[in-house]
Amino acid sequence: MQDMRLTNEKMMTFDGHEKVGTFKAAEKLMQFGEKQNAANEVLAANVNDLIKRVCALEDQQLRNDEVMKKIAGELSGFKKELDRIRLTEKLNSGAIERLDNAMRLAQGDL
Repeated sequence: MQDMRLTNEKMMTFDGHEKVGTFKAAEKLMQFGEKQNAANEVLAANVNDLIKRVCALEDQQLRNDEVMKKIAGELSGFKKELDRIRLTEKLNSGAIERLDNAMRLAQGDL
Protein backbone atom coordinates (compact mmCIF):
# COMPACT_ATOMS: atom_id res chain seq x y z
CA MET A 1 0.00 0.00 0.00
CA GLN A 2 1.36 3.39 -0.90
CA ASP A 3 2.10 6.16 1.57
CA MET A 4 -1.06 8.26 2.03
CA ARG A 5 0.47 11.21 3.89
CA LEU A 6 -0.26 14.58 2.37
CA THR A 7 2.81 16.40 1.15
CA ASN A 8 3.29 19.44 -1.04
CA GLU A 9 4.93 17.22 -3.62
CA LYS A 10 1.93 14.89 -3.82
CA MET A 11 -0.48 17.78 -4.14
CA MET A 12 1.54 19.42 -6.94
CA THR A 13 -0.30 18.45 -10.11
CA PHE A 14 0.98 21.14 -12.45
CA ASP A 15 4.75 21.21 -12.74
CA GLY A 16 5.65 23.67 -15.41
CA HIS A 17 4.80 26.72 -17.39
CA GLU A 18 6.81 25.87 -20.48
CA LYS A 19 5.24 26.29 -23.85
CA VAL A 20 3.67 23.13 -25.09
CA GLY A 21 3.23 22.43 -28.73
CA THR A 22 -0.01 21.18 -30.19
CA PHE A 23 1.24 17.61 -30.40
CA LYS A 24 2.48 17.58 -26.78
CA ALA A 25 -0.66 19.17 -25.30
CA ALA A 26 -2.58 15.92 -25.08
CA GLU A 27 0.36 14.19 -23.39
CA LYS A 28 0.79 17.05 -20.88
CA LEU A 29 -2.95 17.06 -20.18
CA MET A 30 -2.81 13.32 -19.58
CA GLN A 31 0.11 13.76 -17.14
CA PHE A 32 -1.76 16.52 -15.34
CA GLY A 33 -4.89 14.34 -15.07
CA GLU A 34 -2.91 11.41 -13.68
CA LYS A 35 -1.22 13.62 -11.10
CA GLN A 36 -4.56 15.19 -10.16
CA ASN A 37 -6.14 11.76 -9.75
CA ALA A 38 -3.25 10.66 -7.51
CA ALA A 39 -3.57 13.86 -5.43
CA ASN A 40 -7.34 13.33 -5.16
CA GLU A 41 -6.77 9.74 -4.01
CA VAL A 42 -4.34 10.81 -1.28
CA LEU A 43 -6.67 13.61 -0.19
CA ALA A 44 -9.68 11.29 -0.10
CA ALA A 45 -7.74 8.72 1.95
CA ASN A 46 -6.77 11.41 4.44
CA VAL A 47 -10.32 12.74 4.66
CA ASN A 48 -11.68 9.23 5.22
CA ASP A 49 -9.06 8.62 7.90
CA LEU A 50 -10.05 11.87 9.62
CA ILE A 51 -13.72 10.88 9.48
CA LYS A 52 -12.89 7.54 11.14
CA ARG A 53 -10.86 9.30 13.82
CA VAL A 54 -13.63 11.82 14.52
CA CYS A 55 -16.19 9.01 14.79
CA ALA A 56 -13.92 7.15 17.21
CA LEU A 57 -13.50 10.31 19.29
CA GLU A 58 -17.27 10.86 19.33
CA ASP A 59 -17.80 7.25 20.48
CA GLN A 60 -15.18 7.71 23.19
CA GLN A 61 -16.86 10.96 24.28
CA LEU A 62 -20.20 9.16 24.60
CA ARG A 63 -18.57 6.46 26.74
CA ASN A 64 -16.88 9.14 28.84
CA ASP A 65 -20.22 10.93 29.33
CA GLU A 66 -21.82 7.68 30.54
CA VAL A 67 -18.96 7.05 32.95
CA MET A 68 -19.15 10.62 34.27
CA LYS A 69 -22.90 10.24 34.88
CA LYS A 70 -22.28 7.02 36.81
CA ILE A 71 -19.52 8.69 38.84
CA ALA A 72 -21.79 11.67 39.57
CA GLY A 73 -24.51 9.30 40.81
CA GLU A 74 -22.05 7.41 43.00
CA LEU A 75 -20.66 10.67 44.35
CA SER A 76 -24.13 11.92 45.17
CA GLY A 77 -24.91 8.69 47.02
CA PHE A 78 -21.59 8.89 48.85
CA LYS A 79 -22.32 12.49 49.92
CA LYS A 80 -25.74 11.47 51.25
CA GLU A 81 -24.21 8.60 53.22
CA LEU A 82 -21.47 10.85 54.58
CA ASP A 83 -24.05 13.45 55.66
CA ARG A 84 -26.06 10.69 57.36
CA ILE A 85 -22.98 9.44 59.21
CA ARG A 86 -22.07 12.97 60.31
CA LEU A 87 -25.60 13.57 61.61
CA THR A 88 -25.60 10.21 63.41
CA GLU A 89 -22.23 11.07 64.98
CA LYS A 90 -23.55 14.45 66.18
CA LEU A 91 -26.71 12.89 67.56
CA ASN A 92 -24.72 10.12 69.28
CA SER A 93 -22.25 12.66 70.70
CA GLY A 94 -25.12 14.73 72.07
CA ALA A 95 -26.78 11.64 73.53
CA ILE A 96 -23.53 10.48 75.14
CA GLU A 97 -23.00 13.94 76.61
CA ARG A 98 -26.52 13.99 78.04
CA LEU A 99 -26.10 10.49 79.49
CA ASP A 100 -22.75 11.49 81.00
CA ASN A 101 -24.32 14.59 82.54
CA ALA A 102 -27.21 12.52 83.89
CA MET A 103 -24.80 10.01 85.43
CA ARG A 104 -22.78 12.78 87.04
CA LEU A 105 -25.96 14.32 88.43
CA ALA A 106 -27.04 10.95 89.74
CA GLN A 107 -23.67 10.48 91.41
CA GLY A 108 -23.67 14.04 92.70
CA ASP A 109 -20.51 15.07 90.83
CA LEU A 110 -21.96 18.34 89.50
